[in-house]
Amino acid sequence: MSPQPSNRSNLIEGTLRCLERLPPERVTARAITEESDANLASIAYHFGSKDNLVTEAVVVGLDRWLEEIADALSDLDVRTPRQRLRTAFAAIETTRERHEGLARNFLGALSRAQHSAQIQEVLSDGFRHTRPNVAAVLDLGSDHVGGDAAGLIHALFVGLLFQTLLAPDLAIEGERMELGLARLRRALPNRPTSRRSRRQ
Repeated sequence: MSPQPSNRSNLIEGTLRCLERLPPERVTARAITEESDANLASIAYHFGSKDNLVTEAVVVGLDRWLEEIADALSDLDVRTPRQRLRTAFAAIETTRERHEGLARNFLGALSRAQHSAQIQEVLSDGFRHTRPNVAAVLDLGSDHVGGDAAGLIHALFVGLLFQTLLAPDLAIEGERMELGLARLRRALPNRPTSRRSRRQ
């Protein structure tokens, strides 16, 4: 008998629970199916492999982390992009430890993507749909410049996230984050906006 389609979401949710409480090397197919109340064949049926399942779960988990940050912003009277960015990074600081397992498996998925076209596609699609979501959360605009700005912020988030996995003292938070960003703003060339950019 073929696995039921509803097993797909059960497997995603079970995998997310495993990512929260288990180190990456213990997130096995058996652990996932036990957590999901599913059978081993259902992983291959819905995802092709355990690695593909973990990758899709990581993307779902990162989307939910972004929703947490958006919720933190919705509770505050924060209007400007700078204020929203400051509040967003404060929300990341308070939730990062809880999502450490998700981050470690995200790093593993990126490594596996170099050898799997399917994993590469899942992660690439995840980055693509995250950029407009980040732009919306931070009120950066819905044009291509807002998307680029969101991509840069996302790269900053991912880079610092992976550095803190190596050593917590590499974290750059709070006032240090603001001072560092201010130094970067002064270092970047102040070029006038072109007519073409103003029209878009």
